[in-house]
Amino acid sequence: MRVLVAEDEETLAELVATGLRRAGFAVDTVYSGDAALAYLGLHDYDVLVLDRDLPRVHGDDVTRRLVASGARTRILMLTAASSMEDRVAGLDLGADDYLPKPFEFPELISRVRALRRRSARPSPPLLERDGLTLDTVRRTARRDGRELGLSPKEFSLLQILLEADGAVVSAEELLERAWDAHADPFTGAVRVAMSKLRGKLGEPQLIRTVQGVGYTL
Repeated sequence: MRVLVAEDEETLAELVATGLRRAGFAVDTVYSGDAALAYLGLHDYDVLVLDRDLPRVHGDDVTRRLVASGARTRILMLTAASSMEDRVAGLDLGADDYLPKPFEFPELISRVRALRRRSARPSPPLLERDGLTLDTVRRTARRDGRELGLSPKEFSLLQILLEADGAVVSAEELLERAWDAHADPFTGAVRVAMSKLRGKLGEPQLIRTVQGVGYTL
């Protein structure tokens, strides 16, 4: 659900980030290898979309350090170096996938989703509970057969709660997993988004607030 895009061409980085956000991911962007390492040290990312030819710290060195750290973050190299030798070298460094430029957005999104499934606790593509049906592949949500029309953020919140399987999820964890690094933890963003989600879910209410702890489904 949370992706870091490391790409030195800022226009392309923001284009990739926009496409991934529209697919429901929380995305941060950085434009150099040292910035990528700094963000990776601060936040728990599911997937790193990595250009190899980064300034200050090369993408290959970012890969080596991330793999050596034992982090669960999966690495998708997105680079103009597209020969077979380049792909083999990138995968041998520890990258989980390799997509040469130019690329098609549907393929990029599909590959990121596949890597995210590998980085997370295994869960089925169809999540069901209390009349709710969440299709994580088609990004659709229904309650008792009624289409809910959730926004990407609302969909992410509901998916996190369903995957928790009845456990309480804190507002801090929801903010960490469903928002990017620029989210202000003091804005009440989680509370507002949760209120809108509850409204779309309708009655009877399915999401319960555990005072001072978090939310549970």
